[in-house]
Amino acid sequence: MIVAEARSQEMTPTAPNAPRFAIALALLASASIVVAGCGGGKKKTTPPSGGGAVSVDKKVAAEVPSAIESKGTLKVAADATYAPNEFIGPNGRSVVGMDADLANALAGVMGLKVSMVNATFDSIIPGLASRKYDLGMSSFTDTKEREKVVDFVTYFSAGTSFYVKASGGPTINTLADLCGRTVAVEKGTTQAADATAQGKKCKAAGKAAVKVLVFPDQNGANLALSSGRAQVGMADSPVAAYQVKQARGLFKLVGKPYATAPYGIAVPKGSGMTKPLLDALKLLVTNGRYRAILTKWGIQEGAISSPTINGATS
Repeated sequence: MIVAEARSQEMTPTAPNAPRFAIALALLASASIVVAGCGGGKKKTTPPSGGGAVSVDKKVAAEVPSAIESKGTLKVAADATYAPNEFIGPNGRSVVGMDADLANALAGVMGLKVSMVNATFDSIIPGLASRKYDLGMSSFTDTKEREKVVDFVTYFSAGTSFYVKASGGPTINTLADLCGRTVAVEKGTTQAADATAQGKKCKAAGKAAVKVLVFPDQNGANLALSSGRAQVGMADSPVAAYQVKQARGLFKLVGKPYATAPYGIAVPKGSGMTKPLLDALKLLVTNGRYRAILTKWGIQEGAISSPTINGATS
């Protein structure tokens, strides 16, 4: 995420790969809140596999620190409310999505297994610093501020998008258009920071401030928008596009994405995992598995060709 928090009550999807916020919208509809076009989601299909089994690369596997090799399993944290990058799958428990698929592919190259852990976004980096988790793969934007606490291996490129109700939503082209609006964001994200900073700019210019509603996860932000508590939603560009598509006519994208920046796999400093991760990712880029995973989730536009360690642009 271009940054993530405490969770809302978990809901079990009723259709394969249905994001939990869509189910919550359906519940709102049944409570007499009109949610135009959000029904009829029973024919969703599971995306293609994104490739077969990944072979161990002996050279990369030899780079894995002995402490990790001896465990044999990477504990990878993700805030599973950010479809299609990470969300709860059809069984109501497993973390699925682009990040989960990529984590498993990377681990396969390194001769390891993966245990995906669903954690609130803003708890992941502290959890990495305390070595509670081995990696964080949760749409983290690689920023210079975060690099003070963890290292990153870049693997994707995304910006921030605005979305509003399809019927009667305001016209939002830039952050400056948020003055006087109520914005729903997820706690700990760069979107939360951007909306708050813009509110100060609005006040300094003598304009109405931005009312920022911060939620523990993206589901809460989406529900605030669908229920009318908020007028504008903000999320990473691939996530916003996916949510608009899944909302089936309730939401629409407005304006253009801004502040394109790299996502990074968050790694505890001094863990020795940055080099094997980087080399494993380069191999997946070269053999096509990386792009196949992104294509599976419809976000191949964010593919990068040259992953790096600590590639923050701001």
